[in-house]
Amino acid sequence: MKSLEGITVVSLEQAVAAPYATRHLADLGARVVKVERPDGGDFARYYDTSVNGLSSYFVWCNRGKESLTLNLKDEGGREVLHRLTATADVFVQNLAPGAAARLGFGAEELLGANPRQVVCEITGFGAEGPYRDRKAYDLIIQAETGVLAVTGSDDGFAKAGISIADIATGMYAFSGILAALYRRSVSGEGGLVSICMLDALGEWVGQPAYFERYGGRPVPRSGADHATIAPYGPVRCGDGGTIFLGVQNEREWEALCREVLLRPEIANDPRFRGNEQRVRNRQALGEILTEGFSSASADEVSRRLDDARIVNGRLRAPGMLWEHPQVQARKRLAQAETPTGPVDAFMSPLESGAGEFPALGAVPSLGEHTSEILAELGYGAREITVLRARGAV
Repeated sequence: MKSLEGITVVSLEQAVAAPYATRHLADLGARVVKVERPDGGDFARYYDTSVNGLSSYFVWCNRGKESLTLNLKDEGGREVLHRLTATADVFVQNLAPGAAARLGFGAEELLGANPRQVVCEITGFGAEGPYRDRKAYDLIIQAETGVLAVTGSDDGFAKAGISIADIATGMYAFSGILAALYRRSVSGEGGLVSICMLDALGEWVGQPAYFERYGGRPVPRSGADHATIAPYGPVRCGDGGTIFLGVQNEREWEALCREVLLRPEIANDPRFRGNEQRVRNRQALGEILTEGFSSASADEVSRRLDDARIVNGRLRAPGMLWEHPQVQARKRLAQAETPTGPVDAFMSPLESGAGEFPALGAVPSLGEHTSEILAELGYGAREITVLRARGAV
């Protein structure tokens, strides 16, 4: 039995943040009904065609769900959704600000009809304040929270290469829903879980925000190096390979000098005594590391670092993750069905105590489960035909 087996989630979702949250609920065994527009559905379906003709974003965020198409501008479509939410355990939505409430699916209306329901509303900037009516996308939130200001190099700022604002928001929505379901198991009452993208990524920017507010200076953009810890970043080796290493304390710093660089005297060099001094003298430190590794291959440097118990890693492209030796050894790959055939998929990080999960759910085609869900809600074949004819589903 999966952890959330028997829980029904209805999600009026699009893009990444809400779909990412509900995919994790589906991975844990919840039944997730994804509500989409009949005239195209979730626009993330069309971001690209790289996965056998399907969007990489959509395949990533939507396995294990059922797709129900509803035209919520039509009274018949809204009636279907009212029937569906009347008994659902969880309702999730990340429409434009105020859109769900205008359609009759705000938290107040939903909880009035079903007090045991957990309602999760995802917004860009929250329900109050001067930005409350603004839409938000990942890059905008990266800019507004300061991520862009600390990412990049002296040549200019750069966005994070993955959708970190959406992912942060989705994970807080996921954990908030789980917490609310637990609270309901004790109190018998549901309630509102409100997640704001600005808050979610703002939490992740806590360290540089504290550094700048109380340190009196901004965190510098430092490329692939850590901005406030050194040495913590890439070092070029003699064979042209690159090793990433991280020194977190003075024991590791001394071990690096003594066992890896074979220059124990550097450990007591005043320029490098303590992390703040190493950060101030980052350039000189980098030159010493490059010189020390110039006569060794990346494999040899990695072996020395391992022997000295200093964390290190290799630079890999995202496409190499499928073949990562640790992923392969731990059997973390499975297959998920899609409308264009099976694809490889990473198993959920939320591993069960037994270390096993059943097969991953399929990625749905647009409206694939509409007739089945309508029948479950009590609609007869003639009624379904009428709803389709008027464009309600």
